[in-house]
Amino acid sequence: MTESAITGQIDKIIEALRAKDLDALAQIYSPDVVSFDIDPPLQHVGLPAKLKNWERVFAVFQEVSYEVRDLVVTAGEDIAYAHAFGRLTGTLPTGARTPGMWVRATFCFRKLNDTWLIAHDQISVPYDITTGKGVADLEP
Repeated sequence: MTESAITGQIDKIIEALRAKDLDALAQIYSPDVVSFDIDPPLQHVGLPAKLKNWERVFAVFQEVSYEVRDLVVTAGEDIAYAHAFGRLTGTLPTGARTPGMWVRATFCFRKLNDTWLIAHDQISVPYDITTGKGVADLEP
């Protein structure tokens, strides 16, 4: 049951992104979420900061899609984590479609009032130490 509840929360993220629904996204994160997102700064603290990241995504894309692969969930009684590969894609206002890139995603959940909420997430791309650049063309 716990694993399906957490998988359901990840599914809600996908649905909310496709609908560009900030209110739905707000229901998935804890108020004190700490996010190590793909864009600067190093951390985004609190729900308003996390939602601001999604607002920026919605401003860039006319249509948004998010795909998750290889999701693995490990859960205890009131703490859980999940990791997967994710890819944000979409259509720009010009009509051009961007294929996005695969990233590594980790979600840490905390059970509050019988609801699993994301208390921490981290998104990253592999790093090529010889060039000093992220590697964005890998696929799972």
